[in-house]
Amino acid sequence: MDRVSAFDEPLKKLLGGATAKVMAEHLDLHTVGDLLHHYPRRYEERGRLTALTDLPLDEHVTVVAQVDDARVMTFNGGRGRRLEVTLTDGHGRLQLVFFGHGVHKPHKELLPGRRAMFAGKVSVFNRKMQLAHPTYQLLDAESADEAGATEAVDAFAGKLLPIYPACKQLDSWRIAKAVDAVLPSAREAVDPLPATLREGRGFTPLPEALLKIHRPQTKADVAAARDRLKWDEAFVLQVALARRRYADTQLPAVARKPVPGGLLDAFDAKLPFTLTDGQLKVSKEIFDELATEHPMHRLLQGEVGSGKTMVALRAMLAVVDAGGQAAMLAPTEVLAQQHHRSITEMMGELAEGGMLGGSDQGTKVVLLTGSMGMAARRQALLDLVTGEAGIVIGTHALIEDKVQFHDLGLVVVDEQHRFGVEQRDALRSKGKQPPHLLVMTATPIPRTVAMTVFGDLETSVLDQLPAGRSPIASHVVPAKDKPHFLSRAWERVREEVENGHQAYVVCPRIGDDEDDASKKKGKKKAAEEKAETEGDKRPPLAVLEIAEQLAKGPLTGLRVEVLHGRMHPDDKDDVMRRFAAGQVDVLVATTVIEVGVNVPNATAMVIMDADRFGVSQLHQLRGRVGRGSAPGLCLLVSEAHEASPARARLSAVAATLDGFELSRIDLEQRREGDVLGQAQSGVRSSLRVLSVIDDEEVIAAARQEAVQVVAADPDLEHLPELRIALDALLDKDREEYLDKG
Repeated sequence: MDRVSAFDEPLKKLLGGATAKVMAEHLDLHTVGDLLHHYPRRYEERGRLTALTDLPLDEHVTVVAQVDDARVMTFNGGRGRRLEVTLTDGHGRLQLVFFGHGVHKPHKELLPGRRAMFAGKVSVFNRKMQLAHPTYQLLDAESADEAGATEAVDAFAGKLLPIYPACKQLDSWRIAKAVDAVLPSAREAVDPLPATLREGRGFTPLPEALLKIHRPQTKADVAAARDRLKWDEAFVLQVALARRRYADTQLPAVARKPVPGGLLDAFDAKLPFTLTDGQLKVSKEIFDELATEHPMHRLLQGEVGSGKTMVALRAMLAVVDAGGQAAMLAPTEVLAQQHHRSITEMMGELAEGGMLGGSDQGTKVVLLTGSMGMAARRQALLDLVTGEAGIVIGTHALIEDKVQFHDLGLVVVDEQHRFGVEQRDALRSKGKQPPHLLVMTATPIPRTVAMTVFGDLETSVLDQLPAGRSPIASHVVPAKDKPHFLSRAWERVREEVENGHQAYVVCPRIGDDEDDASKKKGKKKAAEEKAETEGDKRPPLAVLEIAEQLAKGPLTGLRVEVLHGRMHPDDKDDVMRRFAAGQVDVLVATTVIEVGVNVPNATAMVIMDADRFGVSQLHQLRGRVGRGSAPGLCLLVSEAHEASPARARLSAVAATLDGFELSRIDLEQRREGDVLGQAQSGVRSSLRVLSVIDDEEVIAAARQEAVQVVAADPDLEHLPELRIALDALLDKDREEYLDKG
């Protein structure tokens, strides 16, 4: 067996079909290499017990604990039996509960004094933390012999017990047993780090690092293994990004030098306000790069409302002045229409080039979306191919083959996290030569994330809000504990409207029985899910239901309308126009209003089931209010338990308006692989031990080394092992296979 194929061996050959199927479906592990890179989350010391007081609610956990007490209770007149087991760590306590036929075996095995690993989902019952029907693995030799589990105890013979990221269908100790089966293959690991780098930094060899991370003897073993494996992850990813940057610098581009006295100068002259210093500084960086003969690749990130669209528009106008065309790609039709409307309003007669009453210096600004009528679409396509339209704003429809440009000079991608690298490239391929690229994100991201997620782009930051912006007060409304707080929230909305302002109410779902669980997943799956959540979770609140309740109840007499993704685009546009014109008091919407929507008169936002949204999403939504001179108000309504992680997340959002701080919190609470996977589509989620927040020094150093390696050997001809690691990271066929799995 050669060195590569050992890691590519399918797990079902070594572990059997059933275990391999669960690993593929629930943990995304398919090969020996995948499992060897599925590292323990933490280690428990033999003889030490897990602290039971800080267990996260609603999460699947694995704990090592001692049985303190066990008793069988009867109910239903003696017909039903329930085993209650109390665990202890010497300080805190945790209750286990088993029902019905599942009582006999644990009652026999979980005797006071016994130690075991327990796995299950943490819930609260009668104000006590509990695991309902957990699985367990006895740890003392005496009980192992009784339970016929000697070999499982052998897997934990070391001083440190590895606790793996697990799932309901596969416990940590069964994963540990599977790792034992594949661990001999670690000796055949292909080392991606160049020998000079490995020796220069004194790293543990890769096979040894893999053995140490799975079966360490000491904490020093774990530290050495993690240091080495972090570098592998950081370095291979940075090489991928450095090669992309290098390839981009080899491409030719048409220099788009600013033209004095053109469209940009005419636009600047009619602006009713002064640009911020930040906007002027970032614009200069962009104009300097547009004037070069290599394509610009720049990320523009900034706070909600910092004026990114203005910077992007000025860049587009500069390109039109230089004889090119500019395209702005937006993630939703609502946002594309909003951008088109606000840009044409800002430009006035300058957006009516070639039209009656338009300016001689003007150009045509067209909209292109998938749902446009045939006549309008045909005209837009004609305007693009003839060059009549200098600026086009659109959705994914811009990427279609039939869309042709006269001379595409600049691509602006709005809300980059909604688009993959391939979509960016598809639009860029429409230029005669590669066009310049400006990517915008309103989700501020820490420097390390910019280096990893957007590592193929140079970065500009707008952190200054335009003058006249108002502060936004944010509060958590605990609807379950204090229902009168919710009543007060609706009173506040009414007060804002009576003062001449408008409000948003945001819900996570559209409603009208849209694709409910039993239709989408089948009744059996829905029943299983209901049982798993113990029937205590209702569906998310819905736009159509809440709008009706508000119009008939607390907001009677106000003009309440809805906006959601299932509406016809013309109807969506009509509602947004009337809301912007002040003809609608309260807009009940889904997250279609999350980005780009700009109605300065809207001062209040109530987010229902706010705990069902992510931190960055809440920050984005909140940014829709306080855009004028009146202060903004954002109320985060939640029924989440006060001690839950969800409530902690909401409190963090309410406590700060600093998007960079919130992005750190967001990242700490999400799997970083998700962050990478979303933004670098085509790059396999590869982070197991590297933390893009905590490992800034490693990432910065790896980036430096990667740049030097790629500059010296762009095709990696002399580094075949690194090439193999890179192919594994960027393997498109494998990516599709994983998606299907």
